[in-house]
Amino acid sequence: MVRIRLTRLGKRNMPFYRIVVVDSRKKRDGAYIESLGYYNPLRAPADIKVNVERAVEWILKGAQPSDTVRDILSRAGVLKKVHEIKYGKREATNETSS
Repeated sequence: MVRIRLTRLGKRNMPFYRIVVVDSRKKRDGAYIESLGYYNPLRAPADIKVNVERAVEWILKGAQPSDTVRDILSRAGVLKKVHEIKYGKREATNETSS
């Protein structure tokens, strides 16, 4: 299964994470398929940078985000975009037929 999860970077007591697409059988900091962005929890508002288009593509292909990454992607607006792509057209057709 393909997962979207965090891989840890940074010095001791100064974590910095990269958001990556990886095979679920790989190690936490092992080889990954693609990097989608980063997450820095040490900033006052957490610093998040995500390539939204690529993240949406991977989720639509079936990649499952970890719980933490799901929260991060939700803050970045990725999950809202996925929902609009999956269910937006269906709602629009129902409104016009009424």
